[in-house]
Amino acid sequence: MRPTFLRPPLALLLATLSLAGCATRNEPPAYASVPPAEDDDAFCQQGGKVKVGSPDYVYCRKDRDAARNAAVSRSDRKQKDLAEWMLNHPN
Repeated sequence: MRPTFLRPPLALLLATLSLAGCATRNEPPAYASVPPAEDDDAFCQQGGKVKVGSPDYVYCRKDRDAARNAAVSRSDRKQKDLAEWMLNHPN
């Protein structure tokens, strides 16, 4: 038989742990400064001045993709560096 005085603290602990998984710091990702892909088409057409498929348009799309990929890889590298630092500094 379990003592009844342990039930409320145990229930509170379980509720706290389950809700802690929902907590976020609401920081935007590192690649948030790069516009999303659906805006690339409108950006590269420059208000209808550049036709889809022209060399300028293709260069613009490649440049935007490269910028987005670089931002994502910087973000990934930063996360890996933080994980390595945390492993090497457990205190």
